[in-house]
Amino acid sequence: MTLIVRDFRPEDAAAVSRIRRATVPYMVTTPDAVRFGVGTANPAKKYRLLIAEVDGEVVGTAHVGIAYDASEPGQSYVTPHIHPDHRGTGAGGLLLRTAEEHLTVEGALAVYAWVTDEPASLSFARKRGYLPTRPAHFQRLDLANGPLPELPELPAGVELRTAKDFEADPRPLFQADAEATSDEPGDISTDFDDYDDWVRHTWNDPLLDRELTTVVLVDGEVAAYTAALSDGETRYVSGMTGTLRAHRGRGLAKLAKTDSLRRARAAGHTEAFTNNDADNGPMLAINKWFGYEICATEVRHVRTLG
Repeated sequence: MTLIVRDFRPEDAAAVSRIRRATVPYMVTTPDAVRFGVGTANPAKKYRLLIAEVDGEVVGTAHVGIAYDASEPGQSYVTPHIHPDHRGTGAGGLLLRTAEEHLTVEGALAVYAWVTDEPASLSFARKRGYLPTRPAHFQRLDLANGPLPELPELPAGVELRTAKDFEADPRPLFQADAEATSDEPGDISTDFDDYDDWVRHTWNDPLLDRELTTVVLVDGEVAAYTAALSDGETRYVSGMTGTLRAHRGRGLAKLAKTDSLRRARAAGHTEAFTNNDADNGPMLAINKWFGYEICATEVRHVRTLG
């Protein structure tokens, strides 16, 4: 058996997408999205998409980079994905070592990784010096057969729009995303202030479905939103749902999600997924109200480098 780790080539996109679908089926990916992520990576990210091959067959991947927008310098990340049919080949360990060597050269002090909440995966991380920090829950909603709430009558001054309505000037969505994201629990705090970078990597993401992304306006200003990601087939993922601080407690997040989910089902999507930090009680409660059920749990881990 010959095992090697190398950098991504454009012709690997389909294989990377296939492996991600097999290992994290509660997320969406496409070959175009894989190529987009590599081709548009910010230079400060020092991004590499590593490929593990066994006897010429792509069996695993790892996306690795510097958290260049972190408030504290020296933060980085890596997450290996090994196809279930090829675990135990040493591919995961070689991917991780290659990633850590790259990050160390680039000045990383700590590396974060998501690990599935399974004994084998947790043991793999622990043996390599990774310590758990916090869990996150993936949730699934049966869009094809499950009930969805009716869209309520809109209060005075409240309007529903889509991200497509902001194509001429998406800056109001950037500002809303920056405020809501800054209040999300997490290990790495982010300086969310680069509009051009947001346009390149969020607004232009081929997975972002602007027609299914709902934006709630109050008196003409963005008050809440839910970003919709789609594989263009049957899977829909809530990328981020947020309400600006001045409008919280009014049910606007539920309103945005209700509208987006109903339109996603009408467009032919049959499964909806979302992901929340285990400590994000408000969003977990909202998703439970919609009928989402936990389908997987991942645990964030960290290792000090050097």
